[in-house]
Amino acid sequence: MAMKPARRLSGLIGIAVLCVLSVPASAEVRLRPKAVVELFTSQGCSSCPPADALLTSLAEQKDVLALAYHVDYWDYVGWKDTFGDGRYSDRQRDYAKSWGSSRIYTPQMVINGTSAVVGSRRGDVHGAIDLANLPLPVDVTADGDMLKIAIPANSDMQDAVVWMVTYIDRADVDIERGNNAGKTMAYTQVVTGRQVVGLWEGRTGADIKLPIPEVLTQKSTGIAVIVQQEHDGLPGPILGAAAFER
Repeated sequence: MAMKPARRLSGLIGIAVLCVLSVPASAEVRLRPKAVVELFTSQGCSSCPPADALLTSLAEQKDVLALAYHVDYWDYVGWKDTFGDGRYSDRQRDYAKSWGSSRIYTPQMVINGTSAVVGSRRGDVHGAIDLANLPLPVDVTADGDMLKIAIPANSDMQDAVVWMVTYIDRADVDIERGNNAGKTMAYTQVVTGRQVVGLWEGRTGADIKLPIPEVLTQKSTGIAVIVQQEHDGLPGPILGAAAFER
């Protein structure tokens, strides 16, 4: 397990302009998950392939929404991660800071924003998922070229941010240099972007309509909608989630 120091996140990602297009006939909404599993991984990390493979199996579970965030702090070893992004490294650092830690590592899996385990330890990962629960239902439906997000009110919960996360369901990468040189790796549920699309208020709930982003047909195959609380600008518990896939 390799460790790196933390640094402050500069702020939330802004809302981007979305483009309207027709929804593919094969688009579907996945069943409501009980766990959002965020894997922080890198193509330059020698201990990450088992965790990448585990995430692939988790993505096949109907009650798990699996997402792979490729960090950029392993790029110095000689191979630049083709999906790496400094914003995802910052997200991992923010999780660590929210838990009072100054260290981050790969592979790390975060479950529902509240607990973290070594991503290659299958027993620990499944144990955390078995205990997981998302108390807030999130309904995502397609209506023509619009995506409708309905999140009911619950006055017992604090307000939260509604995120849209786009991802690729699979990508094969030939790694030419670095710790995994010579390997052809299959990556799944690879995050391609994150945007804030609204706020959820416990007393009123939220109804959000979005045009399906153009990236769904170009760079991405799925959209995850995640409702997550924040504390002092840092990520907190995930309350609910749903996914829409091509």
